Amino acid sequence: MKPIYLIGSTVALLALAAAVYVSRQRTGPASAPAAEFTGGASGASIAQGQVLYRENCASCHGKSLEGQPNWREPDADGRLPAPPHDETGHTWHHPDSMLFDYTKFGGQATLAAMGVELESGMPAFGKQLSDDQIRSILDYIKSAWPARVRAAQAERTRADEQARKQ
Repeated sequence: MKPIYLIGSTVALLALAAAVYVSRQRTGPASAPAAEFTGGASGASIAQGQVLYRENCASCHGKSLEGQPNWREPDADGRLPAPPHDETGHTWHHPDSMLFDYTKFGGQATLAAMGVELESGMPAFGKQLSDDQIRSILDYIKSAWPARVRAAQAERTRADEQARKQ
């Protein structure tokens, strides 16, 4: 193998390893053990979550989980509007740990802990809501998804939990 290819391959491999390392180094917000929960929501948790969602989330994410208009396009301050939490949004693309951290610690802190450079307008709710209340809100949101979306999100959560154990 020519030396230039060997150097290029080594650099690419190191970059990939660094990216994996950074994504797994979940210091700060994501290291909170309370971020781990398995779901299997009870009717009581979903009902409580619905009430808490209306009180704390609906003003930005919509009464019916619909999000803000044009949520995929940055507004004047460069931040994306609040996305929908129904199946048309991307909430279900993320594992439970990220959804929990995003809610408890806020979007900016969670993204920074992940090494993601993106502006988030999501405030932290960790001082207003208990961990169980946050879980109830997430249970309510997930209860509105079709079975196929819940299954896809559950698989992402399982994969994330496996990666955390390694």
